[in-house]
Amino acid sequence: MILQRNRGFSLTELIVTVAVVAILTLIAIPSYRQYVMRASRADAKAALLRVASNQERFYLANNTYADNDQLADAPPDGLGISGTERGFYDLEIEAHDDGLEVGYTATATVTDGEDQADDTECAVFSVNEQGVRGAEDSDGADSTEACWR
Repeated sequence: MILQRNRGFSLTELIVTVAVVAILTLIAIPSYRQYVMRASRADAKAALLRVASNQERFYLANNTYADNDQLADAPPDGLGISGTERGFYDLEIEAHDDGLEVGYTATATVTDGEDQADDTECAVFSVNEQGVRGAEDSDGADSTEACWR
């Protein structure tokens, strides 16, 4: 008598395989999402450093810093920056000139409704005329060290 050998997978083997894949997926997806959020912070950093550079050019030409109304205007009347490259952050500039001190603070705040809005650790980035960098989490607590590294 010739015995025929069954080919294929048993139900137990299939269930174990699906369980292993599910566990790996549960571990990998949150780690990947955290990585993507950290990498997307570069959108805010690059935009703020571009604002700082353009602000210095604007100051040399006009003896004052540009304010929020001049952010998108083309040079020499403004900075020529319409927003961050990927649109994950909203840019704002607060210029101040009190007679004794001239300066500005540029901020990049996560855009509501974008995927980056889930990044509660680094919700707001900032830089001022002296190059001092700052960052805050979604509750307003300082997170500069973690966000600008």
